[in-house]
Amino acid sequence: MAESRHPRQIITRLVDGRICVYDLAAKASGVLSPATICPPSPGDDVIDHAIAADFQRVYYTTLNAVVCVTPDGAEVWRSGLEPESVQRYRHEPGCVLSFDGRVVWVYRPDAMAGRDRPDQWVALDAWSGAVIAQADLQTVGHGGVQLLHGTSGQVLLNVGEGQDGSVIYRASLTKAGIDLFCYPWDDRCLIDLSPDGRQFMTVDHNQADIAVHAYPEGGVAFTLSVDAFGHDPDEAYVEWCGGYLSPDTVIVTIAGETEDEQEWIHHYRVDARSGQVQAERDARGEHSYDIRPLGDGTWLTTHPSGHPVRWTDS
Repeated sequence: MAESRHPRQIITRLVDGRICVYDLAAKASGVLSPATICPPSPGDDVIDHAIAADFQRVYYTTLNAVVCVTPDGAEVWRSGLEPESVQRYRHEPGCVLSFDGRVVWVYRPDAMAGRDRPDQWVALDAWSGAVIAQADLQTVGHGGVQLLHGTSGQVLLNVGEGQDGSVIYRASLTKAGIDLFCYPWDDRCLIDLSPDGRQFMTVDHNQADIAVHAYPEGGVAFTLSVDAFGHDPDEAYVEWCGGYLSPDTVIVTIAGETEDEQEWIHHYRVDARSGQVQAERDARGEHSYDIRPLGDGTWLTTHPSGHPVRWTDS
């Protein structure tokens, strides 16, 4: 994964093999400079990554481990994803750190890794790497996106199963273990949670529409198909990107090709309460999927160096 998804005020990106940490609370715009740069342990190929709020510990996944290091690269602990997989591709373990810094949530695509077991969702103690709880998932996923809910302590997980679709789970940690809920869809891709935690946004797996759902139950507030944006559904599609520019506004990306196979991209604002399509906007990124709304009226794209670029409307 190119970038950790939450918390919104601290993000990490993998640039030139090193984990770069950016403090968004500084409100800087333009190309962002990392607040700290963390080298992984020698020989590790980093897949996903997160950092503690005090910047003192960095967490990341490889194909076969979850690792905790200090900012200078000293290894604190390593939790192996056993048995070690001999499959080199098509499975990407993911991690996210809880807002209180106590739990590392890990998605294990064990089926694709050839471990002869279902996928797992595991909660690790962030201090020691010990397993707190784990749950088997009824998926055969390639990778997953995890989003933290800001007030409830719950976590959403989107498991991508390639051509077979996408499954969304919700979990919380209890004394009895992981309290797991599976949403009743196999054709919705999780995109973002609203900053106020009241909604979440999904895109149809076949890229025909976007939907905004009430959190946590998932009831659909509204759905917008491609034609709602003034485009022919046979010639355009919804990109699996975008999200909440603010609690009241989502960004939706519509893309397609001209008759001479030239790609085109349009980004739209949508009122997250009413579903009304508002103004088209220029995201200023080089690729249709390269837009990351931050929920505070700003958004990120990517500089050719790999570092994020922060934009505002002003």
